[in-house]
Amino acid sequence: MTSPPRTVKMNDILKKHSKPLFAGAIFLLAYVPTLIWMWDRWFARDSYYSHGILIPFVTGFLIWQLREELAAIKPVRSPFGIPVIVVGIGIHILSSLFRVYFTSGFSMLIVLIGLILFFYGSQILKKILFPVLFLVFMFPVPLIIISNISFKMKLLAADIATSSLNGMGLPAIQKGSIIQMRHAYVIVDDVCSGLRSLISLAALGSIFAYWMKGVMWRRVVLFLSTIPIAIATNVGRIIFLSSISEIWGPQYAIGFVHDASGFLVFAFAFILLFAVGRLLE
Repeated sequence: MTSPPRTVKMNDILKKHSKPLFAGAIFLLAYVPTLIWMWDRWFARDSYYSHGILIPFVTGFLIWQLREELAAIKPVRSPFGIPVIVVGIGIHILSSLFRVYFTSGFSMLIVLIGLILFFYGSQILKKILFPVLFLVFMFPVPLIIISNISFKMKLLAADIATSSLNGMGLPAIQKGSIIQMRHAYVIVDDVCSGLRSLISLAALGSIFAYWMKGVMWRRVVLFLSTIPIAIATNVGRIIFLSSISEIWGPQYAIGFVHDASGFLVFAFAFILLFAVGRLLE
């Protein structure tokens, strides 16, 4: 009894949004090489963007939460969407010619904003601007930038961890990214630099800031707090593994303990971020 009305309703929705859906299909086809590149980076070994596959679903959920407010806004096409689309397509074409998929990925965001602006207008775009901009977290940063940032972060983490170990009564000397102790040494490699946690925590922090009730500066502070939290929790992990290596032996700081500490550190970082949010509220 209820299925026919639902079918009619679905047909009405498809008919109403047929042109945007058609434009969206062309949009996805035009970016197939870029999407394949992102997929490869998401699922690469030791990827810094393993969370990338989840980002579009989070964006969809955030927009779905606004469905009632969006339904109350009458779509009004805006001609200003056309130049935005043209700029985005131009960047995509240039990026494709030189195979710079990073900038091609960002052009996706520009074109998408242009399409929303053209088909639905500025009011709807303003309403869903954050969910759309949140897609930026699915675009992998070029590996050369990742390497440079990771190198600096692991040196910083090794330096802080070495000072902390000495303060704890465990003599340690820093040699680059290596922490040398009396009976063991720990190598802080790129994966343990804390950059992966920082990227994931920044995505999570942006959602917390978006949901937070309060003035803008409080939201900005909450988002920026992801940086010291990610660094501090990663340093804590290095100190933990270094202490185990020195006291009980390096064999006890690898395998399950090493991997489990990574998950626990991110969980602790999540708790700290939540606590900062509550304090700011």
